[in-house]
Amino acid sequence: MRHWVFLHGTTDQFRTHTERMLELEQEYLRRHPQRTWQGSGGGSVVPSRDERIRDLVQTFSRAITSLLDEEPPSVASGGQPWNPEEAQVELLRAFAEAPEGRLHKLEAHQIARQLSPDSHLVARLYRQDPPLLQAERDMRVLTDAGRAWLEQHAPVGGVTARA
Repeated sequence: MRHWVFLHGTTDQFRTHTERMLELEQEYLRRHPQRTWQGSGGGSVVPSRDERIRDLVQTFSRAITSLLDEEPPSVASGGQPWNPEEAQVELLRAFAEAPEGRLHKLEAHQIARQLSPDSHLVARLYRQDPPLLQAERDMRVLTDAGRAWLEQHAPVGGVTARA
């Protein structure tokens, strides 16, 4: 659903969803113009070909400007190269600071996307032996092994991994 993709999806998922929805809407208009205000003559003139092209160019221009304003995914904040271990430490620290070391799955993935261009950051934490995170229905929970890993890898003076 668009709302979920808007709030929790990746940039690629949102872009793909937007493109696909525009295609579906245009096809619906082509097949059933009388079912929409655009084709019903309900006080509005159907946009001309030139107006539709102008609208598309403006939409693409806004999208390009937005992309150019974004920080490149290969560079973390502060201009330093992305470090996978630092991202993992920060993600596990967020779990450690959460009540009982638990975060909702959507919140965990949103934090991971903010920390890393790697979409598999969270998944790897379940697959390690021993796992650093575990799933409990819609919640993701920091394991004892995850707490121990965080204590070993967190900077001196950092946040303790005990919740």
